[in-house]
Amino acid sequence: MDLLVAMRVYVRVVERGSMSAAARDLGIGQPAVSERIDRLEHYLGTRLLLRNTRKLSVTDVGAAFYERSKQVLESADDALTVANGDQSLRGTLRIAAPHGLGEVMLPPILLQMRKRHPLLKIELILNDRIVDPVTEGVDISLRLGDLGEGGFIARKLGHVGRMLVASPDYLDEHGTPTKPDELAGHPFLRVSGLFNSGRLPLIGLDGRTELAAIDVVLSTSHWRPLHSLLLDGAGIGVLQGPVCADDLASGKLVRLLPEFAVPGFDLHALYSAIRPIPPRIRLVLSLLEEQPGTASPPESWLFPG
Repeated sequence: MDLLVAMRVYVRVVERGSMSAAARDLGIGQPAVSERIDRLEHYLGTRLLLRNTRKLSVTDVGAAFYERSKQVLESADDALTVANGDQSLRGTLRIAAPHGLGEVMLPPILLQMRKRHPLLKIELILNDRIVDPVTEGVDISLRLGDLGEGGFIARKLGHVGRMLVASPDYLDEHGTPTKPDELAGHPFLRVSGLFNSGRLPLIGLDGRTELAAIDVVLSTSHWRPLHSLLLDGAGIGVLQGPVCADDLASGKLVRLLPEFAVPGFDLHALYSAIRPIPPRIRLVLSLLEEQPGTASPPESWLFPG
């Protein structure tokens, strides 16, 4: 049995949570995946996975073997790099990120990674929940705001600002609010789950936070419909800096109440506590930290942590 191949199959099964999903990723049939897992368990003399018709779960031994296998496979990829006499990374890098940053900020970074390391394969998983890289099988997870708890290392990369905005057409027709207490007279659009209290926190120049009443008329689960509706003049709303920086610079959107700031989110990179840090994770961190903090306006991008 080729133990490295079996480890790669096993790691992918654990990360994907099913034999069929792992088989699709690996380009082999599900029976072949199941056979290799069976042979691996027989070789090790222990059960790694508990399987039934509805779900697959990892045993305690299987979880420990998964972590060790990840380290072994990382070392094997590094050894191939050395043996081939180049510095190009190999293997598969799995990145989890929230939708806004993953759709706007990460594509140019991923392009740089592919140019520098054409043998490296990349999987980008977008969702807005907290993803623990230890339990979700990703190499690195980019998260905004509160991190919760988990067996990961959290490295602060910077701060992502948010903007209260509207389109010039909307403001021409309905007027521009000049004070927080005027916001309630305008239809407010939001991403679901935000500003549930019907109040928008605004930080003044003196550092004090004012809670301004808002009239929420539309909620959406994704930032893109919100962005489109704001561009089309449907009302006022809050967007993360990276997704509206270009629109602010071009005049398609206008920042409202510029003397106030909407609280933003700290951006962290989460990754497993593996020592040394794998080269592919170091690469992502270095590229993220190269991002400039001087977008227009400055608050709209990523500030150094």
